Amino acid sequence: MHRFALSVLALGLLPLPAWAADAGFPTRPIRLIVGYPPGGSTDIAARLVGQKLAPVFGQTIVIDNRAGASGTIGAGIVVRAEPDGYTLSFAASPEVAIYRALMKNPPYDSLKDFQPVTLVGRVPFMLVVHPSVQAGSVKELIALAKAKPGALNFASFGNGTSNHLVGEAFRATTGISIVHIPYKGSAPAMADLLGGQVQMAFDTIPVVLPQVRAGKLKALAVATPKRSPLAPDVPTMDEAGVAGFAGGTWFGILAPAKTPAAVVDRLAKEVTAILRAPDVAQSLNDRGIEPVGNTPAEFRAFIDAETRRWLKVAQGAGINPE
Repeated sequence: MHRFALSVLALGLLPLPAWAADAGFPTRPIRLIVGYPPGGSTDIAARLVGQKLAPVFGQTIVIDNRAGASGTIGAGIVVRAEPDGYTLSFAASPEVAIYRALMKNPPYDSLKDFQPVTLVGRVPFMLVVHPSVQAGSVKELIALAKAKPGALNFASFGNGTSNHLVGEAFRATTGISIVHIPYKGSAPAMADLLGGQVQMAFDTIPVVLPQVRAGKLKALAVATPKRSPLAPDVPTMDEAGVAGFAGGTWFGILAPAKTPAAVVDRLAKEVTAILRAPDVAQSLNDRGIEPVGNTPAEFRAFIDAETRRWLKVAQGAGINPE
């Protein structure tokens, strides 16, 4: 055989470089695993992103709900998946950052076993109190709590949940003494807050805003750097006198570690473009979700900072990993 032909044949047997192998991505459906039941904010955002991403890629985006263990079951499936970009985690803060503060032997390390793709959105909390609480502002609430240590209770979705840790961060930041009352989710916590069994809570804006408008709760502040377009008359924590305080949950897309950089960058680019489309941004904002979209490196730095933050808050609150 001619020497040139042999050279061509030999080249054909060599593995393709990463950029060439991933140039056609994707060539089959992509599975987005959500670690929560259908209907919640994480699931809603995943379905919206998936719906918009499908025509861009020309492939079906399958939303696979694998609820349980605060999202870690779904995340664990992605950790064990083939690192080819076809199985991704649409994950929230509990299974990406908060879990490190709660689990002695976590099933994965989010910064080693995942490749962050992009931060999709933030879901800020609003601080609300029962109308019986004699405080019309955050400053008045702090003054009341300091005058009556331990007299005020705050509700959460459960021990170690996002709004529990935000409540603990608020306690530590302001130096007040308030008592944590855990519930099994937002609905029972809100029921007792409306009934006056507990006096205050941090919860998502879409959940509390109807009760505020009905006069059943008082909104004192939003835990965001900027005012929420859903409640423009409610001040931020910064404006209310608690400088730099922010809190809420968030979610983003992660791939298994060792997923090719070309695939990760393509996913980040396309999802970020979707989040910046006016109709998508409006749809998310209407649901109390602030769209973000950033680079894989920026998302990795964000996860690292969040993990360190909640570890410090949990340790300060005496929350021991189990």
